[in-house]
Amino acid sequence: MSELQITAITEIDKSNYKTKVYAGGHFIYADEPTEMGGTDEGMAPGALLLASLGSCTAITMRMYADRKKYKLDGIKIELAFANEIQIEKSTKITRNIEFIGELTEEEKARLLVIADKCPIHKILSNPIKIETTAKN
Repeated sequence: MSELQITAITEIDKSNYKTKVYAGGHFIYADEPTEMGGTDEGMAPGALLLASLGSCTAITMRMYADRKKYKLDGIKIELAFANEIQIEKSTKITRNIEFIGELTEEEKARLLVIADKCPIHKILSNPIKIETTAKN
């Protein structure tokens, strides 16, 4: 794969849905809750998607706030989307951002604009095409 790509490798065996995820020298598990037949030893794939958006949003705003020397002590982001049964032709993700620190209303408004500049937000906001091939 190209150096210009972000990559991940996932592997699953006969363990009830517990999936190994490798990326950039790091390792985590994805899984399904026990009520779905999983072992609940990792986040569900949908939660990982929300975690990607939330962490990217927080990092992007933190970088901007640091550069502008805002008095931002912390950021908490709550994210949600409908479960797969409710998803039809579009997906709505809700993102509620809480700023901790002494910020002006103008600074908060600017950070909300910056939130939409994170790379994962941009990826999820554009049409996505997934190309699948099989490897033997």
